[in-house]
Formats: sequence, C-alpha cells, structure tokens
Amino acid sequence: MHIFWHQRDLRIPDNRGLALAAKDEPTLPVSVVDPELLKQIGKRQRAFLLNGLRQLKRQYRKMGSDLLIRVGAPAETLGSLCAQYEADRVYYNRHYRPARRNRQRSVDDALPTKSVTDLVLVSPERLDSRYPNHSQFYNDWQDEHKLTPFDVPEKERLVSVSDDTGPPSITADIDLPTAGYPAARERFDQFMTAGIESYGDTRDDMRQAVEQPVGAVSRLSPYIAAGMIGVRELWAAASERYETARGSAQRNIDKFRYELSWREQNYHLLYYNPTLLVDNYKSFPNEIEWREDSDQLAAWKRGETGYPFVDAGMRQLNEEGYVHNRPRQIVASFLTKHLLIDWRKGANYFRKQLIDHDPANNYGNWQWTASTGTDSVDVRIFDPVAQMSKYDDGATYVTEYVPELRDVPADKIVDWPTLSRANRDRLAPDYPHPIVDRNEGYERAQRTFERALGKR
Repeated sequence: MHIFWHQRDLRIPDNRGLALAAKDEPTLPVSVVDPELLKQIGKRQRAFLLNGLRQLKRQYRKMGSDLLIRVGAPAETLGSLCAQYEADRVYYNRHYRPARRNRQRSVDDALPTKSVTDLVLVSPERLDSRYPNHSQFYNDWQDEHKLTPFDVPEKERLVSVSDDTGPPSITADIDLPTAGYPAARERFDQFMTAGIESYGDTRDDMRQAVEQPVGAVSRLSPYIAAGMIGVRELWAAASERYETARGSAQRNIDKFRYELSWREQNYHLLYYNPTLLVDNYKSFPNEIEWREDSDQLAAWKRGETGYPFVDAGMRQLNEEGYVHNRPRQIVASFLTKHLLIDWRKGANYFRKQLIDHDPANNYGNWQWTASTGTDSVDVRIFDPVAQMSKYDDGATYVTEYVPELRDVPADKIVDWPTLSRANRDRLAPDYPHPIVDRNEGYERAQRTFERALGKR
C-alpha cells in the first residue's frame, strides 16, 4: 500500500503524485497540518486552506475513501501512519518553499518516498540556474515539453477507510471564496466562457475589473496558490482553445498562457535561490538606503497615502484579501520607490493579508517591482498618477474602494496628488493629502538606486 501526502495540492484531478501513487498500489490519502508551517501565512489564507481540506475530504468520501487529516510534524506523523497501515512508500509532490523543502527532506530521511514535479509545468532542473530577465527564461521554458493533465484515480485504487478527524477551525476577518476543486473549476469554466478570448485586451482595464471581475481576469489566483486546481489543467484547456481560435481571440488566449510563465519563473527563482524571501536577488555594489518611516508605512497599509490608485489597491487588499495585478504593482512600486521603504516590509504585509499568497510569486514579484529582482531595467518606477490616467481614467476602480472620492469628478481624482491643498480640501475634505510629493519621491528613488548601483 502507498500513502499520498497532500501538501499545497488540495485536489484529486490532475494530481501527478496521487495518480502515480495509485497506479500500482492501493493508496491512502493523508494531509498533515503542521502548526509551525501554518504560522508562516496569514489567518485569512489559513482559513481558506483548511476549508479546502474539508472540501477535499468530502471529495474522497464520495469516492468511497477518505482523507486522513492529522496535526503534527510530517516525518513523525507519516511514520506512524505507515506503521499503522503497513504502507511501504510515501508519495508526494515537490514544493519549493524552504520550510516545505526542509520538511520534505526530513520525510525522505525517515521513510521510503517518491516525489515528483507537479507544482509547475517545467521542472526547474530542466533549465539553466540563472536568467537575467524573463524574456530569456521564457525562450528556454517555451521549448520544454509540458505534460498533459493526469486522470483521477479509479475508486478501487484508493483505500476504503473512514476517519472522522477534520482540520482545525479558523475564522477569517473577511468573507472567503468557496474553497476546493469544484469551485476552482467552476470559476475557470466561467473565465473560459466569458474572458479568455479577450483577456489580453481587458486584463488591465480597471472599469471591467470592477464590473466583470471574472472575465476581465480569471480571479483564479487563490485556487492556484492552494493547489486546488492544477496548472497542467489550465495550460491544456487554454492551449486547446488557442489551437482553434483565430485573430485577436488567439492573441488574447496566448497572453493568458504567457502570464502563467511568470509564475513558472518565480518558482524557478525560488528553487535556485532559497533566500529569495529575505535577500535581494540582485547584487548591488552599495547598500540600498531604505528609509525607516513607521507613519508612512502605516498610512500605506491603511490605504491613506493621498494617492487614489494606491489607496484603492490597499483597501481592496484589506477588504478582500486580493488585489488586481495592475494596482498590486502600483502599491508595491509606491512603497519601495516613492516612500523608499524596504520591499520586505511590503511583502510581509501581503503575506498576512492575501488569500492568494504564494511564496514564489509574492516575493519574486515584490523583488521585480522593487528593482532588486530579475528586471532588465535598472530602476523601474511606476508613476501612480500616470498609471491611473492610463488604466482607470473614469475612476471606477478608485471610487469602488475609496468612498471619500465618490462625489469628486474623475479627472480631479486622477490628478489628486498634483492639485493644490485648497482644491483638495474643497473637493474631499475627508480624504488624506499626499504623504509624499510626487516628483520629490520619484527623484529621491532615482538618486538612491543610482547610488546603490554605483552610478553616483
């Protein structure tokens, strides 16, 4: 008999490790809830993942089996279960976060194991260890073979067992999306019907992001981060649609596939750079002179910076545990450039607040935006005023999350940081004034990074 150890792969369909475990031997599904690992993510995501375990348990029960859920250290817990059920091997899907890799090694040292690549389409070992930018990574990654989705095991390949132990209960401070594979697949089907053929054209349209949240983008990130839907399944469905599409529809579908490659690169970075979560990826001749300003950091967290696009993004994060990708970049750039506050403080706040927190994506993307990562541009600074003018000129997104500005004309909201103080007081007396001057913040960031790069 085999044991399959579920980690962040909370699904039965397209689960490579589970499929291989059940191919030759009856397989017992197991999840080990490690309290030390749970502490490393925010309460919101903890609650979502534990809801996912409950849903996964229900799915196994429908198949005449069950998911054994235990709390403890994986090596000891899995060892006890192997002895109890006379299992001769533990199968699992490899994960790349350092804390998970340490636990996987401890299981490997204690028990006979078999691990496989499931989290990504292309195993990091198949590519070079280092790439200067995404374009060069993408060229190599695109040429690699990608596996098709794995079938659900036959019911008779799963051990017939019943166990009433469920996961711990945690209550989040916000409403959570429905967890589990069925909800993930339903959302993906909705996106395939209403969004994928226009994805490239609408993904940064903030009006559509408010009016048609699943369609303008997929909103699948919480499910992908929790492994509630497999990346091969997404890739295969999108690729099948791509082959039959024509013109702009094909271009838009390809944009969705291309965006998946960014996730692949972030996991590639984490695999080869285990300190990505705490250290700059890029080496600098001189230290970056980050500023310490607790008041400005707190204002950024609250969404009270006086920059409407930034504040809308932060308030969406606080209210929903999710941020659209465009404002996600803007709020990160504003913190690390206009405020010159260390990217690690922003990434850690995201870790606590996001439902879709993914260690590779969160820290890899923060480093890219902070100009400490793989970006080919030495210093990239997003201008929050210009960005709003381009992507939310009607202020639909901003006024959805910043009610103080709902009675202000859209053009004034766009230009808010450049208006006179008297005009701002007249238009929206309850909304904050900018905590940093737009031009001064930009120029200070430029000087600081040039010094770090040895250009001054």
